[in-house]
Amino acid sequence: RFIACPQLASTVQRCLQRGARPGSQPVLLECGPGPGVLTRTLLNAGVRVVALENNPAFLANLQSLENSLDGQLKVIYGDFCRLDPLVTKPAKPPAVCSEKLFETVGVAAVPWRADTPVKIFGILPQSKERLILWRHLFALYECSSIYRYGRAELNIFISEKEYKVLTGKPGNARTYQAISVLCQLGYEIQLLHMEPWSSFFTSLKNGGLAIPKSMWLPNDHLCLVRLTPQQNLFTGGLNPKNSPIFVFMVKQCLAKPKSRLIDRLQSWSLDNGSQLLRELEIPENAQTRNVYPEDYKRIFEALQSSNIFTENWWHDEVFENTRNIN
Repeated sequence: RFIACPQLASTVQRCLQRGARPGSQPVLLECGPGPGVLTRTLLNAGVRVVALENNPAFLANLQSLENSLDGQLKVIYGDFCRLDPLVTKPAKPPAVCSEKLFETVGVAAVPWRADTPVKIFGILPQSKERLILWRHLFALYECSSIYRYGRAELNIFISEKEYKVLTGKPGNARTYQAISVLCQLGYEIQLLHMEPWSSFFTSLKNGGLAIPKSMWLPNDHLCLVRLTPQQNLFTGGLNPKNSPIFVFMVKQCLAKPKSRLIDRLQSWSLDNGSQLLRELEIPENAQTRNVYPEDYKRIFEALQSSNIFTENWWHDEVFENTRNIN
């Protein structure tokens, strides 16, 4: 799907520039520009754009536009949803290697606490949005892929129901999930705009809107969401090396959201689970779905001093979990 009207393109352009610091102009990587409606709006606003397009039908017009400009637009054949595939051989287009991509467009790595080195805009395919979000979470916590270059900022259209999950609050049985905890800890989440599905083209043969059905959560809009990695993500005992274990720990806890946290701790052979929860001022009868994201991080940091996370079964399961997601 792509943006269908210039009015929406102008709205998106204003949202992407909202909050930008005076004089700062990071590269904007536009994923799947299609016919280039938004691309032209951004170019007219003076933004430097790198267009990553995976549909050959749109490449000729985009390349023609590139040739008419003086370096303000760079067009690359590639698919952002196939970024950094786990293969031993060089990525074959439209798959893209972030290292070569950023080298081509002149994006250099910066310290984690520095300003955003690149802004990314795109619309996640509905059939893959959860998978793509999980892959970005793993990359974020491991400082791999685009996050090796610093706090890359995502500006993405996702379904309304998925936005509700990312911002789900503790205790909400339907929206508070493992991905909620990890996203809220890892990113600053900003809702920039909500747009009705009717503003977007669809590929359905009957001409109808391809709106994914949602029985329990509202899904009347696509939401433009800004995900900015948190500057203070790697504080305390959390770091890129042990972060896969933290991600796996959260997923294990929320796999059965009605279970008691103390039972989960005891299943990891922790003898003093009750004492740990008292020290962290977490109720001993707390269900895993009622634990706040910050508390999960505090639990993980406290467990670093134990030998739980050095057991072989932990590392085997974490490796398998990471491989399956990727």
